[in-house]
Amino acid sequence: MLAWPAPLLPTLPGAGPVLRVFDTARGEVVATTPDRVARMYVCGITPYDATHLGHAATYLAFDLVNRVWRDAGHGVHYVQNVTDIDDPLLERAERDGEDWVVLGMRETALFREDMTALRVLPPDDYVGAVATIPRIVAHVETLLDEGLAYALDDGTGDVYHDVAQAPGFGEESGYDEATMLALSAERGGDPDRPGKRNRLDPLLWRGRREGEPSWPGPRGTEGRPGWHIECAAIALATIGMGFDVQGGGSDLVFPHHEFSAVHAEALTATKPFARAYVHAAMIGLDGEKMSKSRGNLVFVSKLRGEGVDPMAIRLALLSGHYRTDRAWTADLLAAAQDRLATWRRAAACSTGAPAAPVLAGLRERLADDLDSPGAIALVDTWAAATLAGGGDGEDGAPAMVADAVDALLGVDLFGAALQEG
Repeated sequence: MLAWPAPLLPTLPGAGPVLRVFDTARGEVVATTPDRVARMYVCGITPYDATHLGHAATYLAFDLVNRVWRDAGHGVHYVQNVTDIDDPLLERAERDGEDWVVLGMRETALFREDMTALRVLPPDDYVGAVATIPRIVAHVETLLDEGLAYALDDGTGDVYHDVAQAPGFGEESGYDEATMLALSAERGGDPDRPGKRNRLDPLLWRGRREGEPSWPGPRGTEGRPGWHIECAAIALATIGMGFDVQGGGSDLVFPHHEFSAVHAEALTATKPFARAYVHAAMIGLDGEKMSKSRGNLVFVSKLRGEGVDPMAIRLALLSGHYRTDRAWTADLLAAAQDRLATWRRAAACSTGAPAAPVLAGLRERLADDLDSPGAIALVDTWAAATLAGGGDGEDGAPAMVADAVDALLGVDLFGAALQEG
């Protein structure tokens, strides 16, 4: 599956520090310790609708991870999936009387456009679940052969993973059983399904149902894969075990990331699946949780269609810390638009306040658990000093700061300023 085109990254002098991020599994900020090539897997969209601001905030957070690693001198192997077969996609297609394949392709294409506009660095491997089904089937067969999975005896062909045989189950989320059961019921699980050995056992393979697409499956069955085994299979095929960061929204802590790890660790008999589990917080709208059920999603494509500069969207989302639940408001966007205009005026100057402290400060703030608000404040201070100083300043400083803002925060100042001029 094709990703989207990569924006050009300016080359900055020197190198940034080690990236530290909050690891959900350990409950603390930890230093990432990549080899020469850092490895990251970020869970992608289920393409039944356009990219909303919650999606955008998540992918911007991990775009910062990518940029900070690259600035520190690492190559980055970034993998993202597309869950192009799942219940929400089928339900939306049925509701709208549309072919589920066409719906998925259209919304995936729109997602690519949004990521391009937001200048998100693309994944090296962009992999759909459907393309991975043969590999998933082989993995389910392995788990059945080893007695780690079982088929229900109700004739459905449904296969579940036996979590009682998963050492360390629960370590990624740290949740107790009651919390896991509640979240499983809320987030696509089936804890009350009759015939399961354990209420928390996750679905590996869903047997064929009338009216649903299906593929050849384990033990001669037909059906489609469960959600969590998709990401485990894709990660194992692309970046392997023990990769540096597993990323996604905070709603993926459980069950998705917990069970993806369970599946991969059972298949390989090794731990850990990921060295750090990093999660982006939720975006609300005017004080309410933003969700499809509430009908209050704000879409990136709609904002772009209204003429909103994608760089203002990016700045607005980065003005809050990635781990803090926050609201999208008209005032937030207006402040970001004003900030962007101010930065561009400063970047258009021939001289300005010294650039070296800004570059060092940006590197320090972003390496410290992606402190984008702190990084933005540094640029605000520099822009104000530059605009207040008129022609008295360091030659070339605006261009250097614009490059740093571009490379590290992903906000295009210098190119846009030239276009406007």
